[in-house]
Amino acid sequence: MFIKAPSAGASKTRIVPPLTLAEAAQLSICFLQDTSDNIAAVNSNGSVSGIAVYTPIGAESSFDGLLPNSFSLIPQRGESFGDKLSYAAQDLLALGYESLCLINSDSPTLPPELLTKAVAALSRPGDRVVIGAADDGGYYLIGLKKAHQRLFEHVEWSTARVLSQTIQRATEVSLEIEILPSWYDVDDAATLRRLCSEMFGVSNKPSQGDNMIPYQAPRTRDYLARLIETEGRERIWPSGNASLDNY
Repeated sequence: MFIKAPSAGASKTRIVPPLTLAEAAQLSICFLQDTSDNIAAVNSNGSVSGIAVYTPIGAESSFDGLLPNSFSLIPQRGESFGDKLSYAAQDLLALGYESLCLINSDSPTLPPELLTKAVAALSRPGDRVVIGAADDGGYYLIGLKKAHQRLFEHVEWSTARVLSQTIQRATEVSLEIEILPSWYDVDDAATLRRLCSEMFGVSNKPSQGDNMIPYQAPRTRDYLARLIETEGRERIWPSGNASLDNY
């Protein structure tokens, strides 16, 4: 899981406003905790390890008490985002793992089923890349069995072209591609509203296809519920039919 030490003014700044800098930092902590718990729960048979690939170096104490005890830390290295992903893949494989998934911490309700699907795809014989498609044109997960550096080269990061360009890079190196069902990142006011609708909307049905059940993300849910109840719904969730009656 790729993570950054949470701090006001440096965490989730694209959702400021409607949140304040301090609220955005606290929400990022909730995302980190829920995502790491979601990952840890996949390790039902002991075959999966949770690792936080963090930045900046020297901020290790910032994660004290935020991650499951089963998680370990390794630092990010490299300048560009593509370099950081590529080096992380190399570093994890160098530790002796047979495969790896690089996952963001911005999808707190990512269905556990998608994590399980990724692990299953990587456990099959043969080399491949597993990509969890994000609704914004990027990806929430990329799984590998070998450190294919080409996958991270000449990609226009933080644009709607990330997924298509990554698929093109995989095609260039004749790598088998498996695409997981799409999900969404929470990185701006619009996706924050979507998250609130998913958690507190009148309908409890999954917000995506294939009848996938979203992860409950209890810390994120608790924090947003408190904000809505104390600050008023309109500030962060200004439209749609909504209720906290079932919270």
